[in-house]
Amino acid sequence: GLFVWRLRSAGTRHSPCQFLHLCRAANDRLITFQYFNFLKRMYVTQHNKDLSQRAKPKSDPVVSPFHELQRLEQEKKVVHKISPIPPVHQPWPEAPGRTELREGTSAAEPEGSVTAVRAESREDRQWKEMKLRLEELPGILARLSKIKLTALVVSTASAGFAMAPVPFDLPCFLLASLGTGLASCAANSINQFFEVPFDSNMNRTKNRPLVRGQLSPLLAVCFAASCGIPGIALLTLAVNPLTGALGAFNIFLYTCCYTPMKRMSIANTWVGAVVGAIPPVMGWTAATGTLDAGALLLGGILYSWQFPHFNALSWGLREDYSRGGYCMMSVTHPGLCRRVALRHCLALIGLSTVAPVLDVTTWTFPIVSLPLNLYISYLGFRFYRDADRSSSRRLFFCSLWHLPMLLLVMFTCKKSVLEKEDKGDLLGESHGRAMEMRLP
Repeated sequence: GLFVWRLRSAGTRHSPCQFLHLCRAANDRLITFQYFNFLKRMYVTQHNKDLSQRAKPKSDPVVSPFHELQRLEQEKKVVHKISPIPPVHQPWPEAPGRTELREGTSAAEPEGSVTAVRAESREDRQWKEMKLRLEELPGILARLSKIKLTALVVSTASAGFAMAPVPFDLPCFLLASLGTGLASCAANSINQFFEVPFDSNMNRTKNRPLVRGQLSPLLAVCFAASCGIPGIALLTLAVNPLTGALGAFNIFLYTCCYTPMKRMSIANTWVGAVVGAIPPVMGWTAATGTLDAGALLLGGILYSWQFPHFNALSWGLREDYSRGGYCMMSVTHPGLCRRVALRHCLALIGLSTVAPVLDVTTWTFPIVSLPLNLYISYLGFRFYRDADRSSSRRLFFCSLWHLPMLLLVMFTCKKSVLEKEDKGDLLGESHGRAMEMRLP
């Protein structure tokens, strides 16, 4: 009754017409407690008034002594940040306005710390201009030239030089290794220069120097020219023209044929295998000056070795190659990728057997190298049968130590120069005697 009387008095004071309208609506309907609440809310919302409610304060819960001790220990473990001690100097007198502003800023620092962290994270995500530091330049150039791949190229060229059937010439060996390394650095740098937009889409290559902007394209091209021109000149003038021509042809094949073919056809794998087979041939020609059967045998071993090595590597990077737009066997022809890897694993056994026939090694080399070749062939068969990441990873890691072990065994079973000279002398004497017998 009091609530209705108060509602009528307030309605008559403020808006009599509205009150009469509410009363008529109330007479037409069944008046309940919920309907009175609805009328009160409608009235308050129409006249922009708030409901006055008195909230009872909540009493603090009783904390046990055990929880109180835990809270005190946690407060003791809080690590406070120690601000650095500023240098001792006499500050200039500041105006009072500046002092108050600084005090207000220092007081607002704890409140805006989260905002500052968020702003820093946003700045990290934004594009920035990379500044090249002189102390970081050697590491950047090493990654630009793919220093690990260059070391592998130089080691295979050195193996070809060591396998040549001539006396070892140390100055020629050093010059040939230096020229081959410079040519490889030039080819790798030009390759990265051409593949910047495609490398940015791959997780494996997105941190390369040109992709991240650590190096300008002009500087990369200048570095490639400063490596390629002296390298080819050194191989041509200091070693022999045949080795220099092979080095120039390898740069052209890697940059102008293999690199664009990676996005056009799966034949790029066979072209890349030829690129990897030329360095041991260059080492052989640097020592002998001729291109004979022994050089072709070394090139054939490197050619076949690259298929299980690269096919196993590309099998685990199929998603990356798809995003980068590269046309690889593992992406477009997975069955062919596994078959080719197995075929060339078995081809290594045949090439090792041909080595003593071509008078490059003794007959102990096929026997000693047979366990190595059988093991990589077994892993190649597992990769062909299972076609999973585990088998491909095992084949890839096996190829990393298989090649140096095979070349080392081949070097230990190499025919000595004295044996070949004695054999050549015997052949010459027998040929002379035959000629004397033929003469009247």
